[in-house]
Amino acid sequence: MEKSEIDIVKLTKYWIESSDEDFETMLVLFDTKRFNWSLFVGHLMIEKLLKAYYVKFKQNFPPFIHNLLRLAELSEIEMSEENKIFFVTVTAFNINARYDDYKLSFQKRCTLEYTSIWINELKSNRLWIKKLISQ
Repeated sequence: MEKSEIDIVKLTKYWIESSDEDFETMLVLFDTKRFNWSLFVGHLMIEKLLKAYYVKFKQNFPPFIHNLLRLAELSEIEMSEENKIFFVTVTAFNINARYDDYKLSFQKRCTLEYTSIWINELKSNRLWIKKLISQ
């Protein structure tokens, strides 16, 4: 499909609304102590916001990738080193929660303290990306 064939506003809205649903799911999973899955869904939430940004500013369909740093780079988002570290770390939540070889060690790492820190990071980065989208 060519750029002219997509509705940029509608597609951007789709990614944002889907991300907002994932945000709520992440919080429910956290509240019910499903820590590893809350972080996994947090990854999805950020991925969808980056795809919304990509659609809005690149005027095209987002790439079929899950690597958050790569998505941000392809979107040409200005990032600090802290942002880059955040994206790399959160991308690992996708892999660690999904694949059996990593799942057990990731579950052990996802204590209340560890997950609380990352939920707060996810919340603040969510707001940062949403602000970028609204510019």
